[in-house]
Amino acid sequence: MYNNQLIGQNAPQQFNPTLNPLQQARASGVVQEYKFITFKPKKQQKELINVLKAEPKKFIGIKYGKKFNLKDRCVVCGYHHIWEQGDYMRPPIPLDGVIKGRPLRGTYCPKHASHYMQLEMLQQQILADKHGLDFKAFKPKMPKILKSGPIKSLTREDVLSLTNAGWFITPPALADNKTATDEVIRLITEINIMTDRMNHLMLKHNIKATNEEPIENKED
Repeated sequence: MYNNQLIGQNAPQQFNPTLNPLQQARASGVVQEYKFITFKPKKQQKELINVLKAEPKKFIGIKYGKKFNLKDRCVVCGYHHIWEQGDYMRPPIPLDGVIKGRPLRGTYCPKHASHYMQLEMLQQQILADKHGLDFKAFKPKMPKILKSGPIKSLTREDVLSLTNAGWFITPPALADNKTATDEVIRLITEINIMTDRMNHLMLKHNIKATNEEPIENKED
């Protein structure tokens, strides 16, 4: 479980009974599901948008700018959090209108990133209801190979598993002092990856390749 860390503070904030539900949801804390007050999806979407709006700056009651619009700071509660590159909960760049508007410099802390994921699921549900489709809650999935930490090497089975799941793998770039042998190895690796991906797509979508004669042969 994530615990938000405020600069200079080691413990996350606990439940504060003096705060109303909106203030409590906007306060920093551990990752938890947001409990809706309303029942209709569109009203629930409005709730989450209010929760995820960036905290404004205020001067004598006048709002101007954003209070926590800083790198690695949650735009909602101000907690400092550095996201790892492969973290599946890592949120997109926040917008000043949550679902629209201009991008902000900050981010979301783990608690509010989980609320943003709830918002995305809710948007999918609203879209499914609009078109009369069955909705299944979005559950982020990652290949098992990515769950154990940074990848340092890949076997042939790993490459096949990732490419079959839709991932595109590019061999690491070599330094300028690469030899002809290194270049050949890189090219062979790329050809094998692309061939495996092509075979997967052809089998999955029942694509049949056809050989066409060159134009000059047809003219003869």
